[in-house]
Parts: sequence; C-alpha cells; structure tokens
Amino acid sequence: MKIRPVILCGGSGTRLWEDKNHHQPKQFIDFGGWSLMQKTLERIKNPFFDFPILSTNSKYLSKVKKLLKEAKIKKYKIILEPVKKNTAPAILAAALIKDVKYNQPLIYLSADHLIEKQNVFNKSIKKVFSNLNSNNIFIFGIKPKNPSSEYGYFYTKKIKNKINKVSKFIEKPNISKAKKVIKKKGYWNSGMFLLRKDSVINNFKKFQPTTYQNCLQSINRSKYRSNVYYLNKTAFNKCVEKSFDYAILEKSKNINAIKLDIPWSDLGSWKEISILFNKNKLKYFKKKNVFHRPWGSYTNLFKGKNFLVKELKVKKRGVLSLQKHYHRSEHWLIVQGKPVITLNKKKIMKYKNESIFIPKGAIHRIENPFKKTVKILEIQKGSILKETDIVRYQDIYGRVKQSRVQ
Repeated sequence: MKIRPVILCGGSGTRLWEDKNHHQPKQFIDFGGWSLMQKTLERIKNPFFDFPILSTNSKYLSKVKKLLKEAKIKKYKIILEPVKKNTAPAILAAALIKDVKYNQPLIYLSADHLIEKQNVFNKSIKKVFSNLNSNNIFIFGIKPKNPSSEYGYFYTKKIKNKINKVSKFIEKPNISKAKKVIKKKGYWNSGMFLLRKDSVINNFKKFQPTTYQNCLQSINRSKYRSNVYYLNKTAFNKCVEKSFDYAILEKSKNINAIKLDIPWSDLGSWKEISILFNKNKLKYFKKKNVFHRPWGSYTNLFKGKNFLVKELKVKKRGVLSLQKHYHRSEHWLIVQGKPVITLNKKKIMKYKNESIFIPKGAIHRIENPFKKTVKILEIQKGSILKETDIVRYQDIYGRVKQSRVQ
C-alpha cells in the first residue's frame, strides 16, 4: 500500500515579521522563483507516495490550489480548518477522512521545511516501513549541525530489529543546554511523522478521547465540494488547542525515531534565511546590482515582498555613516571579518557566523578597523526599502549634508 502524504500548510509565519498585520506565511514566501511549499510538493512526486492531503485554512485555499496546479498535481484532497487549533487536531482530521484506508501509512510533512538529499530521506522511509503497526509512531530526527534553541530535541536507544526508540523529549533548550544535549547524541525533533491511520486513531482514543470525538464530528458534519472538506466549525471549535507533541508524543511509550544526517531547516529565522542566501548568492548575483561607496560596496541580491537581501563589503578602515531608518529593520549575518557595530549606545564586535538584529529606528553603524574585508549578508524588512530611507548623524566621508544615499 502506498504512503499518503499529509502536508500541513496552515501556519501564519508570524515569527519572521515584527508587524503581525503585514506578515507573510513562510511556506508561501517567494525566495527567487521558488517557495518552501513548492519544494514540498516536488518532494512527494515519488512512486511510493499516494496523492496528497493538504491541511490549511480558507485564507490560503486559492494559493494552495494555484501551487498544486503549477506542480501538475491533479489528484488531491484539501481539509479546511475553520479555526486554528494547533497540530494535534489537524493531524487527526487528515487521518479521519474516508479517502484514507484504515491501515494506510501516512507521512506528515510541514510545508515550510527545506530538505536536501531527498534520496536519503526516501530510503530512510523504506527502511522502517515494514515496522509500522496499529500503535507505533515514527518521528524524523535530524542530526544537529550546531546548538540551536529554535528546535526541540530527543534521545534514543536501540531496541530489537535495530529500531531506535525515543527515550526522552527535550523542550526547546537554551544554547548552553543544547550543547549538552548534542554531546549526549540528541537529535532535533523535525516535526515530521510516519504512522498508520489506525495508529493515529488508537493513540487519540487513548490519550485525547474528547478531541477524537469532536474531530470525528467535524469530519462527519463537514461539507465536501471540489476536492475540499470544509470542517464543521461548531464541532472543530470544541477540540482542545494542543500540539501533536504534547497531545500524543509525550504520552505514548511507542515512539520510534528515523535518524537522518542530511541538510534540513525550517527557515524559522532570518539568520537561517541569510545562511541560505549566502550559500547560494552566485545564483542571485547580477553585476548591474553592484553599487560602490566610499566605505566599500553593496550588492542587491534579491528583492522579495517587503524584504531585500544585500551583501555588504566593507573595506579596510571603511566606516558606514551613523544612521537610522524610519521604515525598515535589518538582520545582519557576518560572513567574513570582524566588524565593530554600533547599536544605539553600545559598541559590539561580531565574528563570522554571528548575527545581529537592527530594529526600526535604532541608530547604528558598521566599522572595519582591520585589514581583512568585512562581508555581511543583510536582510532589510519593511514597507519602504529604498536608499532614501536613511537619516545620517555622522559620516567621515562628508555626506551628512548631502542627499540621503548610503
């Protein structure tokens, strides 16, 4: 029997945006001819996957349908949640529709994950496929490349048939604790799961019986048209708002791990997005977008909706003007060198792979007192992303009284 992919694509993406009224859902952001949702749809184009189920809300329905059409996926089912109730009800509702056979394997994927080495990912699924039963759950773990407080972790122990059983879950730790977890061979909790439909049902009946009954009612009383299930709002609203981790994973004793050592990210921060753009900057580079200044140069790599990606090169003893912006904030990733950064009344030295956030209205400056050129990947966010949005206070090149051009 084929594995049915369930794509969770209802997230709002508010973590990336200070202005909650003008945020973009992360899975739909255009990063230059591609989005995370597009990458996810491409990932399920494999003979051992059945046609997908997509869990989202009415706000994103037209966008999801458009992307399915672009991906040439003609057969699908969409489940529309009337209200947000976190991942537990979303995962259960997708399993309960009649299109899914009782013992069919389901793989739950987030629409906002970037996964490389797809062949390794697929092989790992095939390896554990025969071990699925009516109660167990396999969770995908990623071998950490660095300590991060952005993800949860788990420990494993080997049991019979070379299965890695999850022995303990760890909430998102601080960096100090994350380092200790990694030393003990902890894995990132990716939030992707593989299990059978009957396992979903049995686990919810056991650990979340009320949510199970309300979710079942919302399916039974749903309206269905044009491949879309419109869940019943009254019944679905009675579901407890809870993540799948809290509702099921931390209660069940039958959780196993699929351990992966592959490049993976949920692009949950501008630092991760900066790293991605820096890694692929040659794909975005155009000579006409290089601009020279007295302190060095900058290159506009990509202009997205309400964000702009730039690379700054600050030469030896180069000093940008002391300035602020009314309409934008900035995220800086240090790619090379050791810049001295002024942020309001503080002076901070930053090193390679470190990052810093410059809030809207903050007075700031970059200086390079060393011989080695400083390179910074800058992401600007805001309603106005023009060079005119610069208020200068000091400038060693005499530009304070001139036009506001960086």
